[in-house]
Amino acid sequence: MTDEQIAQKKIFAGEKKPSMKRRDDHHNYTERRMYMITLEVEGRRPVFGRLVGDAFAPWGSANEPRIELSELGKAVQSEWMGIHAYYPQIEVKAVQMMPDHMHGILFVMAPLPVHLGQVISGFKAGCRKAEKALRDAAEPQPTENATVNQTAPASPQPPASPQAPSPQPPSPQAPASPQAPASPQAPASPQPPSPQPPSPQATALPSQAAPPPYTPLFAKGYNDLILRSYNELPTWQNYLRDNPRRLLLKRACPNLLRPFFGLQIGTHCYSGIGNRTLLASPRRIAVRVSRRLSEQQLEAEVQRYLTEARKGAVLVSPSISPGEKRVMRAAFNEGLATIVIMENGFTPLSKPHGEQFYACGRGQLLMLSPWEHHNEKKPLTAEMCRQMNLMAMEICGQKI
Repeated sequence: MTDEQIAQKKIFAGEKKPSMKRRDDHHNYTERRMYMITLEVEGRRPVFGRLVGDAFAPWGSANEPRIELSELGKAVQSEWMGIHAYYPQIEVKAVQMMPDHMHGILFVMAPLPVHLGQVISGFKAGCRKAEKALRDAAEPQPTENATVNQTAPASPQPPASPQAPSPQPPSPQAPASPQAPASPQAPASPQPPSPQPPSPQATALPSQAAPPPYTPLFAKGYNDLILRSYNELPTWQNYLRDNPRRLLLKRACPNLLRPFFGLQIGTHCYSGIGNRTLLASPRRIAVRVSRRLSEQQLEAEVQRYLTEARKGAVLVSPSISPGEKRVMRAAFNEGLATIVIMENGFTPLSKPHGEQFYACGRGQLLMLSPWEHHNEKKPLTAEMCRQMNLMAMEICGQKI
């Protein structure tokens, strides 16, 4: 899509809101490329299976974390693996079913005749058919008697109404007179109305009542990641394989691995993920490393901060300069406590990636951001760097 087309599209798009399901305007989704696709169940219903295993069991063991698929989960997985039959240009590299969502890796080996979104739409349509087939097979079938009752025609001779007798020919002994008075007999007691032949609507059994409102299987849209380097592929594959274990850890440590919002520290309000008890540490040190240091001086600074962290201090930094990144990376690798200030915020479904996930789960890491989440890559300005360094000092209780 050209810049002119993007500009024209924005005129009608309205206010742009953060979304993980927005396409890359500058990417051609028919070209040769590899993608990681994520699809969510509508309402995050756990219909694909259940999570079993031990979060700390080794890979290959009988108790390793895994998803026991439901019949619907098996059908959806089969549909994903069958994408190649409809689009020979696509190779299915991997799939990981989760209780309420799924991840898959697709390799578009040759240019597609359609947008990748149409491929995903076709996959969803196949899953809807599979879901309907399973639902129809699970519904109880009507018994023979019920079928007869439903289809039996109404009696051709309904009983006559006592209040409306059929007209009779006049008697020869007592010719009818239009001026004749009413009969002196007492009026008959009220009778219930005559039964009428059942209407087709009235013959429906209770099980045939109006069906509940239709709930789509998948939520609208999907998330895609575009492979930028083949070095990322093993990371993707490990992420998919590791998803059940990560979910078990999130359930075991919800306070460490789920996003939080509205955390007020000094003059700023933060969202974040990780161990918030690090903020109560009596010693919190803001990491500041000049870019002008020589290699020998830089190494001395790294060791100085590590010594403090080994004594129990929490290192706080936005990790902007190369020296600050080096200090924070060395502390992270040793499993020491760190608080990182980030430019990009979090959403309710955000989660740490890779090593950060397990660092948060161990309680050694806290990630904070005072800004809202966004999808675009925004370069750090000098003013933002200054603000983040001031935030680190504020978190440490130092004078600004």
